[in-house]
Amino acid sequence: MDTLIREIRAVHRIAVLGALALCASSAFGQTKEPDHIAVLEIGGAGDWGLTEGPASFGGTLAAEVTPIEHWLELEAGLTALVTNNRRVISTDFLLKKPYQLSPNAEFMAGAGPELSWNLSGPRHTRSLAAEVALDFMFWPTRKVGWYFEPGFDFAGFRASSDRSLGVTAGLIVGLP
Repeated sequence: MDTLIREIRAVHRIAVLGALALCASSAFGQTKEPDHIAVLEIGGAGDWGLTEGPASFGGTLAAEVTPIEHWLELEAGLTALVTNNRRVISTDFLLKKPYQLSPNAEFMAGAGPELSWNLSGPRHTRSLAAEVALDFMFWPTRKVGWYFEPGFDFAGFRASSDRSLGVTAGLIVGLP
């Protein structure tokens, strides 16, 4: 129990420090056009373990809101991944700093906690991780576009802890 509490505190510290670092930098090329109230992300996901396990593939669904225009975006997501012998469901909450690259392209850097449930085997185990992600959004129209989001997550803070690279990509829909 003490180990879990220490890991939760460590992930919390990383998320707070990441948010502060992201908010400390200034945006460039911001436009005056109002942003969407929320953005829905629907896509495919892939995860490649760097320390163990085979690659996993599946789907993802996320929603994103902007509480502080040009400074902070919040994203909550749900991902389901499968391989031949493993099924994992994970949820994450990312704090992101947006950058407007052009009127139709946006970049965000973010960090936050991730909670995963391994649904394989007799015991369904949970793990807490920290996630760092880069989010590229392209809007050919005002309401519909596509995104590409590479990420890195690490579960635990020991030398033997789980680390993986992940990628999600798919359709984005802006809600007015």
